[in-house]
Amino acid sequence: MADEKEVDIYRDTPVRLLGYANEVGESFRALTPLWFVRATYGVSSAYVLADTYDKAKKASKQPGATQKAITHVAVDTLIWQALASVIVPGFTINRVCAGSLFTMARVMPKVPLATRKWITTAIGLGCIPFIVHPIDNGVHFAMDNSIRRYMDVAPREEEKLE
Repeated sequence: MADEKEVDIYRDTPVRLLGYANEVGESFRALTPLWFVRATYGVSSAYVLADTYDKAKKASKQPGATQKAITHVAVDTLIWQALASVIVPGFTINRVCAGSLFTMARVMPKVPLATRKWITTAIGLGCIPFIVHPIDNGVHFAMDNSIRRYMDVAPREEEKLE
């Protein structure tokens, strides 16, 4: 019987979507108070920290695990998740929404502002599924070619096979 790959709850299940809570907040920025947007960043940040803790804990249980190796795993996870789940997608959706609201104000000035804000929110929400994998892969690529070269962190299995 073939070995089954362990399911990573933070990356291979819908729990991964918690990392994208701030993108939902960014999509609704034009319609909601600022505290709501900030709260969604709190959810995403909690997800990042939970995954970092989980990966470090699993690394510590490996035979012969050193503090250095555990730290490298934790730092790798923290940086990857911060970039792939919070920073890059948050910036992307923020700019998509700001750009769409700005463009609609110039192109469709007679459309009521409330309608333009709802359209902007729909555009932001609609973009989320399309940015997940490109951002994840881009962050992996950037880290594989930078920080991971200086840490004891192996490249992803998918990249070894390609």
